[in-house]
Amino acid sequence: MKTVQIILTVVLTSCFFFPFEFTFLMGVNTKIMLAVLGIPIMGYHLIKMGKASFSKEILIASAIATVFSLIGVYSVDINNSQDYSYATYFISMWIWLSASYVACTAIAQVHGKLSVRLLVNYLIVVCLLQCALALLIDFVPAVKVFVDRYFSNGITEFLNEVERIYGIGAALDVAGVRFSAVLIMIAVLLSKDDQIRHNQGLVTFYILSFLLIAGIGNMMSRTTLLGMVGGIGYLILTMGRFGPNINYVHIKLWATILITFMLVFLVGAYFYQTNPAVRELLRFGFEGFFNWVEEGEWRTDSTDRLNGTMWIWPEANDIRTWLIGKATFSDWFAVRTDIGYCRFIFYSGLLGLSTFTLFFVYLSIALAQKFTCYRQLFLLFFLLLLVNWFKVSTDIFLVYAPFLVMGSPYLYHTYFSHEKVIPTSK
Repeated sequence: MKTVQIILTVVLTSCFFFPFEFTFLMGVNTKIMLAVLGIPIMGYHLIKMGKASFSKEILIASAIATVFSLIGVYSVDINNSQDYSYATYFISMWIWLSASYVACTAIAQVHGKLSVRLLVNYLIVVCLLQCALALLIDFVPAVKVFVDRYFSNGITEFLNEVERIYGIGAALDVAGVRFSAVLIMIAVLLSKDDQIRHNQGLVTFYILSFLLIAGIGNMMSRTTLLGMVGGIGYLILTMGRFGPNINYVHIKLWATILITFMLVFLVGAYFYQTNPAVRELLRFGFEGFFNWVEEGEWRTDSTDRLNGTMWIWPEANDIRTWLIGKATFSDWFAVRTDIGYCRFIFYSGLLGLSTFTLFFVYLSIALAQKFTCYRQLFLLFFLLLLVNWFKVSTDIFLVYAPFLVMGSPYLYHTYFSHEKVIPTSK
């Protein structure tokens, strides 16, 4: 029964982290379903706490999100637009919060506790599941027919036209950013969690998961490279210094990383040489590296396109657009750019962009103070956001949402368990 509960909780977490629609229920995705379910659960927990209050982090974040929404509403109004993409951000924020509340509550109920490590474990399994599904859908026609018939990513036809692999709710940059966030979580756990680093089985699991999500994730979306580079860079900075006092735990960790990497590399090289479909996927996912080795230049079609034609700004003398935007976001042809910074300025100007950035600055600082052992995790989330906006405008609030939920009064005081980690001063 416990195994069945864990499997169902993994599915539930995937429905939150990678929401999708059933083709026979178009217009209502799993995130909305979970959010509706989360409202009475939050209400019940508030009643059990004996007071109708949320954590100060949620309240302050909601206030900033409200200001950002009002800026969007004003931009829509003065521009006579009908594009409410970010004018309703306050609602979107609370939908993500409510949906994540269901996932976190399910995890807490099944295990009797809630912790950062436990949450990350579920997200790792969800990402591995999506990677496996993507390969199954691509290589097994019967699975692809079944998935396309009953599940919708919203852009399934486009994905098939451009021959991109996808999971159920996981595709393109949306998948890449979420994979990147989980890769960063894995790196921080390996660096900070003392119990993990002294358990060879857990170390191997996390490293193997990192390599599989990084490898297959890049085949789905090359945005995953941000998390891969960020995670490896973080491990090198925090655990890569060897002086007179050698830390043998670090040496053992790096030995495991190298051995696991070599095994995964050899398996990948074998399929690269023997399977044309895998070769094509690998060349797409790691196009920059292949171009660097073969041509001496690190570049991809995406970077060429971004650097060549995507940096589009309002006219220099168009002060109103620079300040408050044109309330244009959903219609790509109106601005003709995918770059996040450009698109946010065209929607709600510098006022909107600065307020939205402030929203994530506050979340990062507040959660770093709440979960002090993992404070660097939230700085890395913020850096991921800033770098990602150079490519696309993907919102990563859902990555912060479970941590906000864990810090809510009922779950925090009833279930939250502090893991043993090395002192943050080290």
